[in-house]
Amino acid sequence: MKTIITTKNAPAPIGPYNQAVLYGDTLYTSGQIAIHPQTNILVLDDIKTETKQVMENLKAVLEAANMTFENVIKSTIFISNMDDFGLINEVYGSYFGDTSGPARETVQVARLPKNVNVEISMIAAK
Repeated sequence: MKTIITTKNAPAPIGPYNQAVLYGDTLYTSGQIAIHPQTNILVLDDIKTETKQVMENLKAVLEAANMTFENVIKSTIFISNMDDFGLINEVYGSYFGDTSGPARETVQVARLPKNVNVEISMIAAK
């Protein structure tokens, strides 16, 4: 059975989807961008600040499902400029322990919603 996961600590969806879906013990998050959930304003000061907001949004979604980054088994990172890979990776990596990083791919795309620079989705399991 699927359970819809929502939290006010992450941005509301900007389309016909949910923040996450829990199916059994597996959580599938929608892609998060750097919208601050309380102000609904994009946080685009620089790529590190933007990535931190994305990760904080994902953290809130994980917490709403009673999970943490330790539960994440797969991530997908979409970026608009592969030159930002190192800075994004630095922030992203700070949310995982030395050996707890999930499987992952990072791809450069032509354009992301609201013209952001990074979007990340995750799959987590209990």
